[in-house]
Parts: sequence; structure tokens; C-alpha cells
Amino acid sequence: MSLGGKVAVVTGAAKGIGKAIAEIFLQNGAKVVLLDVDEPTGKRLKNGLDQQFGEERSLFMKCSVESDEDIKAALQSTIDTFGSINILCNNAGILREGDWEKTISINLGGVIRMTYAALEHMNKLSGGQGGVVVNTSSVAGLDPLPSCPAYSATKHGVVAFTRAMAAASRASEYGIRFNVVCPVRVQTDFFSSVSQNFGQFSHLLGALQKSAERALDPSEVAECVLDLVTDEVKNGETVLLSQSGRKYLTFPQNLQ
Repeated sequence: MSLGGKVAVVTGAAKGIGKAIAEIFLQNGAKVVLLDVDEPTGKRLKNGLDQQFGEERSLFMKCSVESDEDIKAALQSTIDTFGSINILCNNAGILREGDWEKTISINLGGVIRMTYAALEHMNKLSGGQGGVVVNTSSVAGLDPLPSCPAYSATKHGVVAFTRAMAAASRASEYGIRFNVVCPVRVQTDFFSSVSQNFGQFSHLLGALQKSAERALDPSEVAECVLDLVTDEVKNGETVLLSQSGRKYLTFPQNLQ
């Protein structure tokens, strides 16, 4: 799948992994819609991208993945501006064990809300062109972390949702591929400022920090996402991304 002329929507795009994904998509010829609740940072990013790629290649909109109205408006503006949606990257996320309801609402609820809304525009059964959805999970979505149970639960949910949607799309002929990337710790503001967000489990953070290897650069995650988007064979893939590279995971079958 060539990205030339394709339209990608990226949530949590103002910085970190989302920013790196947006940049690599633009470098490969796509048009990118940047969605984030951080409007000042998002606008600064948009201005910088305009200088590199031209104003017509990207669009920034303030959007909360907790708001159905925000999501609907953002996707409609994408259609009005660029004519289609070919790629969706659900990347927005938080870690706040002291506010687990919001953690679930953004990390898992946001992925589901955005995906279902985007299906209305992407699904070949409803006149869309098909495409690909790549979700950002975490190593915590494969191996739960004692220091952040709620966060781990949401990231496990993202993996399960992605796998189920890949199967549903294949069976229903939506024409949309679904993949998920599960990186280990990434060097972003997200992890440099979360030590105060572990709530009642903050006493377990020391062990986590001692066991942590070199943090990944956001660009390493973006490169993996690019591969999951462009390789049309990849559907229903769960990728563990670590310092040693990419590991495509398999899961037990026929458990029922």
C-alpha cells in the first residue's frame, strides 16, 4: 500500500509517538489529520509541518476521544477537506491509576469510539474505500504491570479489540485491516512525567524503573506503524516492539 495521496487520521498527535507517526506518514506522501486535546502544542506542530510539507498536507483539530461530538466533527472535517479516510491510528492515551475511570475512557473507550465512527467513512459496505487501522497498545497489554493495573487492563483491551475487529472485518468484507503495536517504554513526555500518576501503586514503581531497558525512540514505533500500514498482508497482527526488534505474536486458538 503506497501512502501517496492517502489520508491518515492520528489521535494523540501533538507530541511523542503520535507526532512521530504523523511525520513519517507525511514523509511518505500521505496527508495527515492531527487530533489532540493539547491545542497549543498541536498548532505549533502544524506550523512546523507546514514549513516542511506545505499547508495543504495536514490539518490540526482539537479533539477529545471521549467526546462523540468531537470525533464526529473531526472525521467530517477530514472528509470535507481531503475527501476520504484511508488510515486511522488510535494513539491517544494516559496513565492515571488514581483516575482509573478516565484511563479506561481514553485508552480503551477512545479507541472503540474513534474506530466505530471511522468505520462509517472507511467501510466498503457503506461506500468507503477501505484501508487500515493501527492501534497503539503497550507491553503492558501483553504482560500486566503490577504498578498500573488499570492501565494494563486498558492496553489488554486494545489488543483484544484489534484482533476481534480484524476478524470481524475479514468475515464481513469491510476492506479494512486492523493491527496493533505493543512497545516497551518509549522516551516521551508521557513516561517522563507519570511517576506521580501511579496512585496507590506508586511504591511499586522503583522495581519497574530498575528493570527497564533503554527506552525506545518514538521514531522506532512510527517505523513499525508504517510497516503495519503499508504491508497489505498484515491483518490482525500484534507486534511486540522492544530494543531487540519486532516480534509478531501468536495466540492460542479454538479455546471454546
